[in-house]
Amino acid sequence: MILRRDRAITAILIMLDVAFYAGRSGTVSAADIAERSSLARRGIEPLLQSLSRTGLLESIRGPRGGYRLGRPRRDISLVDIIAAVTQDEPGHEDGPQGPLFAKVIDPTWKQLDKEVTTQMKKTSLDDLVKKTESAGLKRPLNEPITFSI
Repeated sequence: MILRRDRAITAILIMLDVAFYAGRSGTVSAADIAERSSLARRGIEPLLQSLSRTGLLESIRGPRGGYRLGRPRRDISLVDIIAAVTQDEPGHEDGPQGPLFAKVIDPTWKQLDKEVTTQMKKTSLDDLVKKTESAGLKRPLNEPITFSI
């Protein structure tokens, strides 16, 4: 999992953005996600599609469309997010070889990966939203309802 760092971290960022800015009932657009993340919209579209295909995100069409979470944020672990965007990646069989790799580096790397995966299974999207709030980030205020009597 660590070897897929860029794609995985970007997917986690996208999911956190949707969870934080869309709230429980709203949506966020791909353009807004890209702008807040300083990423190219074209670059995040494949990740949005992968996350939608696996049901982690729900795509809403129309003028008020965008993306919202497909499941409650407490039920989405970091491992779920990473698996959604890395399942189509080819294996890395063309990597290093030799006795040092086979007997020392590969087993060590697999153990570290197992430990990181265990911790990521325990970490939910809800945990990240709480950290975001603790860090002082604020959601934009909705427009107030105005009416006359």
